[in-house]
Amino acid sequence: MELLEGERVDYIAGTPLKVIQSPDVFSFSIDAILLGRFVQVPIQKGNMLDLCSGNGVIPLLMTTRSKANLVGVEIQSRLTDMARRTLALNKVHTQIQMVEADLNEMPPHIKKSFFDVVTCNPPYFETVTEHERNRNEHLAIARHEIYCSLNDVIRVSSQYVKQKGKVAIVHRPERLTDIMTYMRDYRIEPKRIQFIHPKDQKEANMVLVEGIKDGKAGVVCLPPLVVYNEQGEYTKAFSDVYEGK
Repeated sequence: MELLEGERVDYIAGTPLKVIQSPDVFSFSIDAILLGRFVQVPIQKGNMLDLCSGNGVIPLLMTTRSKANLVGVEIQSRLTDMARRTLALNKVHTQIQMVEADLNEMPPHIKKSFFDVVTCNPPYFETVTEHERNRNEHLAIARHEIYCSLNDVIRVSSQYVKQKGKVAIVHRPERLTDIMTYMRDYRIEPKRIQFIHPKDQKEANMVLVEGIKDGKAGVVCLPPLVVYNEQGEYTKAFSDVYEGK
């Protein structure tokens, strides 16, 4: 597999899966893997959609958990190309379709109310400075709400998930109120929440939320997950989740 300048091949922990990425364009991080492990998915059949898919790491990880058909939507051409080459590298291109599109202008062949599961690891930050944007446009788009807002993500997720289907996202805890408000605005009932803490006694810096379209009220808060122990190593609980044990 030919790599472009600055690209490298990394592995997803606990799997034989290889991912083409570049620190100058996009590299997946813990949050994407945790979302891929957290969301409840159909095992044998079905359809799943991943928004803001980047280099396709979440759909790629899903192939270890499900035989469902997967669609990843990414607005950046360079990232879509990286994702497609990653899928070919892992020989999963028949299970996953990567689509280059703005999630606010989805192509007609992606059907509404069709997917059993919709996931998204969206841009976290609401604003972006000109310096950040000019320094690296790829990273600015991935990290900041330039082309889509949190409201857009949840609205589109609700449009494309089927009734009683699941929507799951990972975000910063400070946006949890917005997440739950937007979910209810768009008929997604929050059902499962888990906070991720960098260390014991430290405030959470990530939150995973899963909701059900037109689900009944009632949310479960799962035990928190701590990433690092006092020695700066992964905790056993985190390693077990991160590596899919």
